[in-house]
Parts: sequence; C-alpha cells; structure tokens
Amino acid sequence: MSTATLTSGLVTVGPDTEAASETRDDIMAAKQEAPVAAAPLAHAPAAEPRTSFGEHCSAFLRAVLPPLLGFAFIIGLWALVAMKSSDFPGPAKTLDAAITLFSDPFYQNGPNDQGIGWNILSSLKRVAIGFGVAALVGIPMGFIIGRFAFMNSMLEPIISILRPVSPLAWLPIGLMVFKAADPASTWTIFICSIWPMILNTAQGVQRVPQDYLNVARVLNLSEFKIITKILFPSVLPYMLTGIRLSIGTAWLVIVAAEMLTGGVGIGFWVWDEWNNLKVEHIIIAIFVIGIVGLLLEQCLLLIARRFSYGNN
Repeated sequence: MSTATLTSGLVTVGPDTEAASETRDDIMAAKQEAPVAAAPLAHAPAAEPRTSFGEHCSAFLRAVLPPLLGFAFIIGLWALVAMKSSDFPGPAKTLDAAITLFSDPFYQNGPNDQGIGWNILSSLKRVAIGFGVAALVGIPMGFIIGRFAFMNSMLEPIISILRPVSPLAWLPIGLMVFKAADPASTWTIFICSIWPMILNTAQGVQRVPQDYLNVARVLNLSEFKIITKILFPSVLPYMLTGIRLSIGTAWLVIVAAEMLTGGVGIGFWVWDEWNNLKVEHIIIAIFVIGIVGLLLEQCLLLIARRFSYGNN
C-alpha cells in the first residue's frame, strides 16, 4: 500500500493521493461550470388560479340570459296583443317608427312641432332646475331638523301634513302664482323633490353617534366645523339616498305635469301624439322615458357608491 511520507517538512504524494486530488479538482470545476439557481424570494405571492374559458362563458350567460329572456317574453306578449287588436301597433311597426323618429330627433317645424330630442331636453331642463332648487333648500333644512330638537318639533307636523299631498295638486297653485306653464311645472318638481331630501338628511343627522358630538363639545368646536367635519361625512350616504329618490320622483312627475300644462316636453309630446293617433310614438316615448329615468338613477347610484364611507 502506498502512503504519503513526510520528509524534512515536505509532503511526498503517492498514487492514491494524486487520484483523490484529481477527483476533488473535477468536482470543483463542475460546480463552477454549473448554473447557479436563483434563490427563491421570501414571501412570494401564490399564483392565482386561472379562470377557464368555460367559466367565463357561464358567468356571462348567467348575467345576460335572464334579462334577454325577460325582454323576449315582453316582446312576445306585445306581439300577441297586437295580433288580437288591429289598432295596436306591433314590435315591427314600432321599430320602423323609431328608426324614422330618431333619424332626425332635433328637427324644428315651429314651436309646437319639434323632434323628440328637443322634448327630452326641455323636460330634463325643468327637472334639473326644480331638483336643484329643492336640493339647495331641502338638504340644509334636513340638517337643521336633525340637529336641533326645537326645529324638529316645529316643522315635523307641517311636513307630515304636506308630504302625502300629490305633486299635481300643487300645479294649479303654481299656475296661479307664476302665470305661466313652464315655471309652474318646475314648481311641481320642486315640491315633489324636496321631501325625500329633507327626511333622509334629517334621519342621517339623528343617527350620528352622540359620542362624536360629545367630543366636539369637549374640543369646543364651532357649529360650522361640527357640520363639515363630523356631520357631513356621516350623513352623506343618507343624503345621496334622498337625492336618488327625489330624482326618480321628479322624472315621474314631469311627464304628468307637462301633459296638463302643454308646451315643449316629453309629457306634452306623448299627449300630442295621442291626439294625432300615433300610438307607436307613444310606445316609443314610454321606452324613452324609462331609459332616461334608469340612466339618471344609475348615475346617482355610482355617485353614492363612490362616497359610501361606511364600507371603507
């Protein structure tokens, strides 16, 4: 057996030792040539499971199919009624009239003969003015009623008596005061829009935790800071709910008010088309009124979700 011998402090390497040294050198060379794997990142997020194409299609069908079936049922029922009555226009005839009507919605042939686009804009203008004035009056009044018990006791009986009155009952008062149909319709929108704003705003103020107001009293905050820093953020969801209810009621009432007062507006346009026996135009107006009301409500719902601080 060969062994390494030590002579005068020098190492004499035998055959076995040389083989072991070569093996170590080969291993070190292989390690240097091998690619170094990257160390895994600490706390790497787990990969989210991918949604298959079939699941996407299934979710899409669940969202779209029920409304389509509902519309198909209504159109089928509509076509069946039109088959039983020769005077009632069917879906095909109404669609042809709608294409003709919306090909030029902003024509003008005099003050009493205008396109449906001008009538919609006129109604929206009345709603915007009456609704805006109602917001300027109703929201501060709601804060006052909810904040001060004396004002609540004084105004609550008056609101309880006037709120159930039909908005159209106020139309003759508006005609008598303003001597014109257009401001009388706006007055009617104001009356029907103000009650939901007052009641919802007052309810929101009354539901603010008393601890918040006690802290404000300890800090000696002014009434302006109490309203802007404490009450307003808490009351905002209630206030937006009142605004959403008011805009729906306002758009509902303007059609009836314009039928009674005349002039330019979607309500007057419906009544005028009835006098001309154009029933298909009345059906088109029904769809237009519903779509515009839905868009107004959806816009306010988006604003309400944007400012719903209670869910944060």
